[in-house]
Amino acid sequence: MAKQTARRARPRKRAEQQRSIETRAAILNAAIAEFAERGFEGASIRTIADRLGLQHPLITYHYRSKDILWRAAAEHAFAQIRSGWEVLAPEGSELSALARLRREYATLFQYTVAFPEFHRFMRQETLTSNPRLKWVAETVLAPLLGRLLPQIVEAQKQGLLPAVDPILFHYMMVSLSATLSEFGPEMQITSGLSPEDPKVVAAYWRLVDETIFGDE
Repeated sequence: MAKQTARRARPRKRAEQQRSIETRAAILNAAIAEFAERGFEGASIRTIADRLGLQHPLITYHYRSKDILWRAAAEHAFAQIRSGWEVLAPEGSELSALARLRREYATLFQYTVAFPEFHRFMRQETLTSNPRLKWVAETVLAPLLGRLLPQIVEAQKQGLLPAVDPILFHYMMVSLSATLSEFGPEMQITSGLSPEDPKVVAAYWRLVDETIFGDE
């Protein structure tokens, strides 16, 4: 009897764990959108809860303060990007440095297309000098740059990328990846092209890919 009870309890526990994971992901996505729109000072846990139709104590149960929530949201966003990298350009693969870079920046672009609030979330923190920007640079961005910059240097040594400071190349690519999320609404008014149209998305990144990386 005890064994049967234990067997029944395990699926319930797994289901509860999955619901908890999904709830945290929903909270973090809503937090990114709220921080992107209002900035850290203007956002509140209550308004983030309102976006989800939740009671705000449920958020504070998972994230005790707004600062903790902001940091968790930043880690959540970059973790999704890294997950995409491990699928398309895993470390230790036989891909060339250039091939890995084009896949990694394409992954970043696809994430920003799917979640345009991401770049706005990050941009809010560059408007003022604050400890969050320093924290995200040291904790989240440094490992990503530690992966990307050596690949840029290697491709430069092979004459495949411009001979500039690798960090300049990186931030150029970040800017290019943000174009549709940043200028999409303006582009739609001036041209009628929608940044959500898959054909527009594909055409834009094909332009970037061919201009920067050339032929395979």
